[in-house]
Amino acid sequence: MRKNSIKNTRINGEVMRELSNIIRGEIKDPRIHPMTSVVAVEVAPDLKTCKAYVSVLGDEKAQEDTLTGLKSAEGYIRTKLAKNVNLRNTPEIRFILDQSIAYGVTMSKKIDEVNRRQEE
Repeated sequence: MRKNSIKNTRINGEVMRELSNIIRGEIKDPRIHPMTSVVAVEVAPDLKTCKAYVSVLGDEKAQEDTLTGLKSAEGYIRTKLAKNVNLRNTPEIRFILDQSIAYGVTMSKKIDEVNRRQEE
């Protein structure tokens, strides 16, 4: 299976949906921030590994605590994923903090600031 095949894209979407449901509704770890969302998922073509990009709305301490909580609950999440998604192999999940939303907000502020200076 190629990386960008239709099947792989469909698997990525299904795994992303289930990870979001599991993180939002079934994990009761207090370290995981309530405003945590799964931004993207990349499942390897051999279905052995998975990179889950997670965005956390909060300060750096909340982001670190959320990543720590997710890494400690990795086995539970993988078990739930195996029950909910019918795959030949259940991928080993690696959580990665996604900073793209915060980066976009800071770039937007910088662009607005430059535009204001040019108008003056």
